[in-house]
Amino acid sequence: MSTRDEDILEFDFFDEEEPPSWEEPAEREPGPPRQRGPRDRGPRFRAPANLTPLLRLVALIALAILVIVLLVVWVEGCTSERKQERYQDYMAEIGAIGNASATVGRRLTTLLTTPGVSKEDLDARLAGFAQTSQNQVRRAESLSAPGPLVAANEGAVQALQYRANGIQSLRVAFQEISDDSEPAEAGERLAESVLRMTTSDVIWVDSFVARAQAVVASEEVEAVEVPPSQFVSTVDITSPSDLAAIWQRIQGASIGETPTGLHGSGISYVKALPSGTLLSTETQATLLVTDQLAFEVGVEDTGDSQEVQIKVTLTIPKTPEPIVVTEVIPIIDPGETKAVTLKVGTLVPFGEQTTVKVDVDPVPGETNTANNTAEYPVVFSLA
Repeated sequence: MSTRDEDILEFDFFDEEEPPSWEEPAEREPGPPRQRGPRDRGPRFRAPANLTPLLRLVALIALAILVIVLLVVWVEGCTSERKQERYQDYMAEIGAIGNASATVGRRLTTLLTTPGVSKEDLDARLAGFAQTSQNQVRRAESLSAPGPLVAANEGAVQALQYRANGIQSLRVAFQEISDDSEPAEAGERLAESVLRMTTSDVIWVDSFVARAQAVVASEEVEAVEVPPSQFVSTVDITSPSDLAAIWQRIQGASIGETPTGLHGSGISYVKALPSGTLLSTETQATLLVTDQLAFEVGVEDTGDSQEVQIKVTLTIPKTPEPIVVTEVIPIIDPGETKAVTLKVGTLVPFGEQTTVKVDVDPVPGETNTANNTAEYPVVFSLA
């Protein structure tokens, strides 16, 4: 075989073809011919030229997703804040109406328990209360309650309407009951009207407060309180017997009668709170002073007539000015004992003997006032 044949037949069975490159082949500078030798069999990798645009696209997509997520969170936050503001604004508005209605209820109780009020005065005041209450109904109806609270608002409107109806019905009853009616009959007629007022308090609690609280909880609205509203502040004007006595008193005042029968009031007991220590006019008591220090005074109706607006005053000597606290018992029936609490707190003088004086104002027609005033020796201590 010739030398040319050997050159033709000479090849390497194990020589691999070089993988194609993704880059354009660069022009080779002229130089000496490359020596042929064994080739590197290790792996070869070259990054594709279009990888950078791909990474930029991925980054832009991720940024867009982040912006969308942040936008959604911001929108949800704004929506939640607006929702909370709407609930708070509504509760403030309906709460103001409820408070005003409760004030009318307290004024009504004061009117019915005021000594010497005449039928004419009573009728004029009741007419004003009825008009005010009807205006409160219209205000509640005009409120823009958040959707889930519409039913609760309807409950508040219903309660307010019962109050307005009750006052108007009470006014009509006082007008229609004749002067010669039996007290028991008059009491029953008046009690029917007052029943609407007591029912209104139940409606406010069940149809407004309970519904509104359930909505606030289900909607997960924070920092929103559902306002209460109590129209009838005392049970002493709800029973037929109490109302019969009120009617008799108003009848007597209207015709200018002076109080007849036995009238009287007196101190039944005085108790320090929260310890419960009963005070004595003869024995000195040592009382621990706390923020909750108060005195409970029991007052008894010692006559045979219903008494109203009994003023109770507690006085503790102190320099430069004495401590004076006053409370009023709206109404009390014959033989009944009612208690009032007079709060004092930490204002008292410490470490020295002093007195707690209690005065109960005499009721109209009272002749024996010996038991209307008492002084109790005490020492106030911090430990």
